[in-house]
Amino acid sequence: MTLALAGMVVGISGTIAMDLLNFLFSRAGIITRIDLGTIGRMAAGWLRGRFRYGHPNEMREVGHETLYGVMAHYAIGVGLAVPFVIGWDRVMDGPVSPIWAVGYGVATTAASWFFVYPCLGFGAFGRRSPDGLKAIFSPLANHLFFGLGMAVGVGLAAGVALV
Repeated sequence: MTLALAGMVVGISGTIAMDLLNFLFSRAGIITRIDLGTIGRMAAGWLRGRFRYGHPNEMREVGHETLYGVMAHYAIGVGLAVPFVIGWDRVMDGPVSPIWAVGYGVATTAASWFFVYPCLGFGAFGRRSPDGLKAIFSPLANHLFFGLGMAVGVGLAAGVALV
């Protein structure tokens, strides 16, 4: 199979891991729960050309926003993984290292800290979020989970000769 398909497997496995581990850790109160409805509203705003809000309450509710949130969430996961897998193969001339997949997953935390939070009106690192320190820690944990899932996906892809 192609590298793009391998990247899709890696991105989907990373996003599944993020969602499952977020569910467990947020139920324990350790991190903030991923709100797929908010992601859906934000993605709908992006489609209308609106990329910044003063506060999440400014986002208009949309029908099926949770479904849109799931689709956007997984599309972003795949969108982050495919270029990584293809780029790694081109630069390193071989399959992705699971350790580097974890590191890359953690590095994608920057997207939450410097794009998503400012889009929502919470500023860099979510410093104006009502979640306090959880606003900084939660994306870091979630993207570590994403990286761990990517590493599993890399192992799966290598095991079935996808990469």
